[in-house]
Amino acid sequence: MKTTIADVAGLAGVAKSTVSRYLNGGYVSDETRKKIDQVIKDTKYEPNTFAQSLKAKKTNLVGVVIPRLNSYSASLTLKGIDEKLRGEGYQLLISNTDQSIDREIESLYSFANQKVAGIILMATQITKEHLMAIREIEVPILSIGQEHQGVASLVYNDEEAGYDLAQYVLGCGHRRMIYVGVSEADVAVGKNRKRGFYRALEEAEDVEVDFYETDFSMKSAYRLFDSLNLEGKTLIACATDNIALGMMKALGERGISIPGDISITGFGDYEVADIMGLTTMHYPYEEAGQLAAQTVLYPEAARVSPPKSQIIFRKSVDILK
Repeated sequence: MKTTIADVAGLAGVAKSTVSRYLNGGYVSDETRKKIDQVIKDTKYEPNTFAQSLKAKKTNLVGVVIPRLNSYSASLTLKGIDEKLRGEGYQLLISNTDQSIDREIESLYSFANQKVAGIILMATQITKEHLMAIREIEVPILSIGQEHQGVASLVYNDEEAGYDLAQYVLGCGHRRMIYVGVSEADVAVGKNRKRGFYRALEEAEDVEVDFYETDFSMKSAYRLFDSLNLEGKTLIACATDNIALGMMKALGERGISIPGDISITGFGDYEVADIMGLTTMHYPYEEAGQLAAQTVLYPEAARVSPPKSQIIFRKSVDILK
């Protein structure tokens, strides 16, 4: 059986992204280089020659790194990217990472090796490994959703969105709430949305909020439900629609009515949110994708802002006053 890059990484005791960086001339320590050299010699590993056979000029390809295939926001963003690229005579390459940072780094080097004209990165965070790869591959890169100094980015104003949604539910009379968020390692969703929501609450009087943390999946939110202290609470604010949908499923199974017994909100305005009557914050994902493609092909600024998000009013929030 032919040796793969994963085999080399495993035998050398390093990440696949490290082997990829080594093969593409990026920096690795002398100790790591010796390990990889020895494994390659012992296994007679031969790198894929496809990318190496390309001419030095750039292709009409643009690579897009996405965190997961089942992401509604990623799929709509990709739709916008593809539409714009096709109109400009470019083709789209997609790399799914399943939210693995190592796979994100590996994808950056892989796309660079294929001589793509640019890379659009939908990362959950920007690490020092990302920054090292971005410096080394010398390919135009645009990050969507996450911002870091020195990296061109297209970012939503998540803090403003969180603030606006909190102002709305406060205006509806809600003062005893639960906020279900995600890890602050995700700066946009985990930190900025929560910060905006809390900022609005701090400006109000007689407000109480309990914070809980989960991940991005409906299943995890559903499992978290029994850990919530609902006593006296009138609203559950969720950092994403997926979280809200998991909560709604749990509420329904327990005979707790929405919004009669408790109100609920989300962020994202996924297609199913309309069916479920979920009040949520709409994000212009498709328009953002078009803008991202335009920006990575014709860079003009380090930071680009998509159209403003807006509240979609549905029936999941009760008006208490």
